[in-house]
Amino acid sequence: MNTTVERILVVFAAALMCARASSAADLHPIVEVQSGYLFGANSDGKWIKADETAKLISDETTYRVYGLTQALGDARGGKPTEPEGVPCEEIWAVSLSPKPENGVIAIAAPWNALPRKPKAIDPMQKAYVDAVRDFLKTKEIDQPKVKIDNILRVDLDGDNEEEVLISATNYFSKRLPMRSPAGSYSMVLLRRVVAGKVETQLVEGEFHPKAYVSKEGSFDAPSSYKVIGTLDLDGDSKMEVVIQSDYYEGGQTSIYRCDPKKVESLLSVSCGA
Repeated sequence: MNTTVERILVVFAAALMCARASSAADLHPIVEVQSGYLFGANSDGKWIKADETAKLISDETTYRVYGLTQALGDARGGKPTEPEGVPCEEIWAVSLSPKPENGVIAIAAPWNALPRKPKAIDPMQKAYVDAVRDFLKTKEIDQPKVKIDNILRVDLDGDNEEEVLISATNYFSKRLPMRSPAGSYSMVLLRRVVAGKVETQLVEGEFHPKAYVSKEGSFDAPSSYKVIGTLDLDGDSKMEVVIQSDYYEGGQTSIYRCDPKKVESLLSVSCGA
């Protein structure tokens, strides 16, 4: 092999190594803390699914762990493990250490993912009870029984205008049923000012004006939805909303971008029958 060809190969190899190093540095994996499930990652504003992300994560990655209202320190994460099969056949998992009890999301990123902290407010405030009742009527629940679990106030966009996130669920029982009763529901609503007017957006939810009719033992397994985090997961200073949903045999956690004109699901992890 002549000297010129050798030099070209050396330069190519060096460029390839730099490209890989740059790609790894720009990759920001996101993990659900308690389960260890890998959502995927964000890289230069693009959202990458878990299976692609798993191939790019090194053996040891440092994550910053966040709860609902505070950062909880760093954790070390190993190489993601492959899905184990049914019922979690698409789930990649990362072992985190330590794993704080109140941890919600871990992200390998240099920025502060919690630039503005959410504040819990009184869920019995009439304005919000009325807002929930009015919204449920648009979903054909004519005489809704309003049950708000919690309300969070937070500036999602960093524009000094606070938004309000309302988690409301009523299945008329302490436990989630296998079949939805009439007038039941669960949802997360976002209240915000748009062009000088207060608007209500549905982030996620489901509504059951009529009771589910069982056929040969079938069921609809209704879900409950609640906000578990508001975090800037792509480094743009705007905060995404993290919602956990549960049903009697499983659950899902999803990350949403909530723009004034559109609510968009970005990444999610789920496991269940």
